[in-house]
Amino acid sequence: MDSAAINSFIPTLDQVDSWYEIFTLLPILIALELLLSADNAVALASLTKSLDSSDLRSRALNIGITISLLFRIILIILSNVLLKFIFIRVFAGLYLLYLFFSNVFFNSDIETTENGTDNNNKNNFRFLRVVALLSITDFAFSIDSITTAVAISDQYILIIFGAVIGVLALRFTSGIFLKLLDIFSRLETAGYVAILIVGIKLLLNTLIKESILPDYYFYFLILFAFIWGFSKKESKT
Repeated sequence: MDSAAINSFIPTLDQVDSWYEIFTLLPILIALELLLSADNAVALASLTKSLDSSDLRSRALNIGITISLLFRIILIILSNVLLKFIFIRVFAGLYLLYLFFSNVFFNSDIETTENGTDNNNKNNFRFLRVVALLSITDFAFSIDSITTAVAISDQYILIIFGAVIGVLALRFTSGIFLKLLDIFSRLETAGYVAILIVGIKLLLNTLIKESILPDYYFYFLILFAFIWGFSKKESKT
């Protein structure tokens, strides 16, 4: 649901007479983005769980989300061309499904060796892999909302403005969920369930003209996944 808030605000923003009026809406817009970026944030935080330290996780989030913002801006600017290709949306949906199944059912941690060089190489590879996954995953999450935004308004500056606010809100909420992952044992899996739900929603909206389920059904499913994710704390030893 990341960047969804800007979609509902675009008709209002198109009618404002000055930047002053836009800035009066900013607190509401930022608050909505913080709320609506939760599913994306916990998914991205879950992807960093394989990194060894909180510092590496934070750095990976900073780099991955920044790269994703560049992807978003390119997609917005070239939306008239790129969004005509259905395979981009299908690929994004299938990628999210792959991410869920590969991490929930087929995930296996690679043991590090005692050799310092090999260990460093593996850590560097893991870090770069996580950054790439973060970038692509956040981009896939944003495709649906960007498609909706450019359909509502041709004010690309405002849409990019909304994307930047969404990314800042996402980084803030991701930092919170990084800490919560160490407290709630089911939250990581709930993050991947959110990825699965968004992937299914993206594929259905792309491949089927008549929507089978309203969007709010998917949002309720994500909410239930979050409730389950917060239902069990890590046992203290």
